[in-house]
Amino acid sequence: MKILKNNSIFIILLFISLNSLSQEINDIEFSQKRAKELRYVKPDSSAYFYNKSYKALIKKKDTVGAINTLTELSLLYAHNVDYGKSYDGYWKALLLADRSKDSASLSEIYQQLGWLYSFYKRDNEALKYFNRSISIRKKQLKIDQSMQTYILSNYFSIINLYRLNKNFDMVKVYLDSCNQLQKNISNNLKSPFILAESGFVDANDGDFDSAFKKLETAKKYFNQYEKPYLIIIHSLIGEVHELKNELDKSIEHFNISIELTSKFNRHLNYSPKLYEGLSRVYLKKNDYEKAYINLEKSKQLEDAIFGSKSLNNQHLLEIKDKYRIEKDKQEDILKQQRIADLEKEDEIWLLKSIILIAAIIFIIVFAYRSLKNLRTKHKNEKRLIEAKQQLYIQKQNDILELKNMELTEAALRLIEKDEFITSIKKKLSGQKDHIDIKVINRILKSIQGSLGKNWNEFEAQFTQINQSFYKNLQKEYPSLSQTDQKICALVKLNFRSKDMARLLGISVESVHTSRYRLRKKLGLQRNDNLEEFMSKF
Repeated sequence: MKILKNNSIFIILLFISLNSLSQEINDIEFSQKRAKELRYVKPDSSAYFYNKSYKALIKKKDTVGAINTLTELSLLYAHNVDYGKSYDGYWKALLLADRSKDSASLSEIYQQLGWLYSFYKRDNEALKYFNRSISIRKKQLKIDQSMQTYILSNYFSIINLYRLNKNFDMVKVYLDSCNQLQKNISNNLKSPFILAESGFVDANDGDFDSAFKKLETAKKYFNQYEKPYLIIIHSLIGEVHELKNELDKSIEHFNISIELTSKFNRHLNYSPKLYEGLSRVYLKKNDYEKAYINLEKSKQLEDAIFGSKSLNNQHLLEIKDKYRIEKDKQEDILKQQRIADLEKEDEIWLLKSIILIAAIIFIIVFAYRSLKNLRTKHKNEKRLIEAKQQLYIQKQNDILELKNMELTEAALRLIEKDEFITSIKKKLSGQKDHIDIKVINRILKSIQGSLGKNWNEFEAQFTQINQSFYKNLQKEYPSLSQTDQKICALVKLNFRSKDMARLLGISVESVHTSRYRLRKKLGLQRNDNLEEFMSKF
């Protein structure tokens, strides 16, 4: 009883544990879903759910999930120009990816860090991280060809960097690399990001028709699949119109881009550039007042995001690098101090764990033996029932076979009786002088049964013994005639062709013909045994 009680407690605890785990998974999925839903409309709420999801994943020891969540959270911060928190998140993710040897995550984090450094005009650092990412992905490319798409994304990052610096020669170099890479991708789809950059290069080369065509194609894609990137697309279209001296259209697209930054809370770092673009265009239109207003807005936003009073000023990353290194050193010292304290606790927990494991093993062994004994008992009972059923079936088959033998003997006796009477008739017909043939024939006729009567008596007894024979036969082969069914019944009882002919009142040749036609209707081959086939019914 005590063992059963312990077993019940273990099962209850296991159920509670599984239920708790299921609830944790549901909470994580809900937090991830809410974070993605709110990232464009309520970035702060989105960040809350990302943080909640990250803590749950760390508790669950899901390192890959935690890294992905931190990366998405950091990207959210970056789009909302909170680069300090963005950098912190990427750093945490980088440490986790490095410890878990997660190359895919490392390459993604390096690329995102490259973007952060590019925002601060630290181009050398940005290129260093972009190239680190490319290096990892090229190694992975030997195993996984899908890495081509990610390398294409790295090239796009570098193209964007060179475009902002007006270094169009390098932009063209990497565009050529992208075009070559896209040919190797299985689906051969053109990246809309690369297409937009190619269009802007065409505009700088004076090919405005090609530029607008490519940018419009890219705009249609982003309008359907990734609306926030329309901020960049309208900015590029605005610059192309500016290059073409279509100033009103340029102003229109710059303003659309500004509206979209507010609507989606994305690419806010582009805001200073957008107002600077408006200032240039108004200056070309000799509207100095609006040019000045927009230039002031550009400077204010630039100072708010990157200025000396901003938390995101240009020295932030360098300071954070030093701070992070020092913090890691302090944490290592604290860890060493805690090791000594935890060693004693580890010994206690080890002992408890051993006892718990021993108890669990005992319960498992006990449960296994109980289940094994129960299964053995059930198997024995099943075998006994099957043996009884087999014995009963065998007994019924023996009785049926005996009755069929008796029926066969009775039918043969009828045939012999008719043959005997027929022979008497023949003998009497040869003695006409001394015997009244008519009288004798009447006597013999009264003794001899008709062929139809003999068959009816036989069939009545056959049906009584083999109750389902005709029913099963007709169900399987509904096209069989009455004669076919009679032949089937006689074959089942192993009648010889000669005896079949006597009982049915036909010739032996007719019996052979009927058997041949019957085999054909039943679909039997030459090697198939008709008697064995009929025994199944």
